[in-house]
Parts: sequence; C-alpha cells; structure tokens
Amino acid sequence: MTTSAEPVRPGPLAARTVLTAPRLLRLPGVYRPQEDTALLAAAIADLAITPGARALDLCTGTGAQAIALARRGARTVLAVDLSRRALASARLNALVRQAAVRPCRGDLATALSRGPFDVVVANPPYVPAPAATVRATRGWDAGPDGRAVLDPLCAVAGSLLRPGGTLLLVQSALSDVDKSREMLAAQGLRTSVDRRAWIPFGPVLSGRTEFLEAAGLIAPGQRTEELVVLRAVR
Repeated sequence: MTTSAEPVRPGPLAARTVLTAPRLLRLPGVYRPQEDTALLAAAIADLAITPGARALDLCTGTGAQAIALARRGARTVLAVDLSRRALASARLNALVRQAAVRPCRGDLATALSRGPFDVVVANPPYVPAPAATVRATRGWDAGPDGRAVLDPLCAVAGSLLRPGGTLLLVQSALSDVDKSREMLAAQGLRTSVDRRAWIPFGPVLSGRTEFLEAAGLIAPGQRTEELVVLRAVR
C-alpha cells in the first residue's frame, strides 16, 4: 500500500484561516483537506476545551480535526470513519504528531455507542448529488439535497453530547443550514453560526451546475458556495 504526502492547499481561505496540520499523509481515495477543513479547524482553535475532555471527530478523513482537538487539550479523541484508508491516514498523521487520537472504523451508530462526549466535531458528506453515492464518492456525496448524513446526525446530536458539551458542524449552505439549526434546536441545543466563508466551486460542484440550477439549489450562473460552521451547545 502506498501513501501520498502532499501539501494541503485550502485555496481562497488560505489568507484567513490556516490548517492545523499544513502537511498531511493521505492515502489514495481519502478526502483531501480543503476549505471546509480549514474553516472547522479555525473554529476548533477558538474552542475552550477543559482538561480531561472526551472528544469525537466524526467522518475524520485524514484526521486533521482529531489532531487539532488533541492539540487543544482533549484527553482522548475518537476519530471515526467508514473508510479503512481514511483511518490508516489518520493513524499515521496522529503518530507523526504524537497526538492522542484513537481511530475507529464505524459510523454515527458507532459514535453513539461510544459517547457521550464533551466535544464533537464533524465534517460529514454534504454535497448534493444527482446520482447514487458509491464508494469512490461517499466522502462528499450526500443524496439529492446533500442531507443524507446531516439529517441523521442532527437528529441525534444531543445524545452525542454530555451536559455542557459542544458540537461544531461544517456544511455548505447548498445543503440547508436552516434545517440543521432547526433540527439541533428541536433537541434543546443552543445553536449559532460560528464561521462563514464564500468560496469558488471546486471540481465536483463545477461539474454539477446544471443539476444544481435545475434543483433550485443555486441561482443561474452562481459559481460560489457559502461554507458554514454551526455551533450547538447542550
């Protein structure tokens, strides 16, 4: 098995937000840290994490956010992902940085069985997709409205958190930020928008503009999307 070590290039956000780990090992097929990773990392950097906190990084990918949580002082960080390659990448990156991260293969149900946590961060798939999600695209595709993962997560987020616990969730405005806030608030969580950023479409969205326009998810000619980090406190 080969690895690829490449610089993370967050693009237009680079001047405003900096990834915690500027170089990450990434096995082929693992989601590459991008602007959403940088935006979520910036939110984690401002988060007050108490000593001894238990943290969860759901949909960990390369482990960028799990490492950020460990560096912020979390005693244990569970890094959950369905992809074995993602978990191998996260394990390597944590070892290189001597971060207390425990990779775990699984999904939302796995996280629920290991909780609750003081801090939960998530960069789940949220890209609206015109076709069924396959293994090669499951790191970003999330059904026709982009909510195939967001809806189940938002529906049980309160159960993932200890009293006083905090969730940081990054998603695109294309996948209905208001619905996420409503679902989180319905569980008694206090919600707010922690970060926002507008970025140009990347290759995936650029190849789906006809679908997005037809679905009413973007205006005709729109070629930028808004990324949002939501904060929810129990």
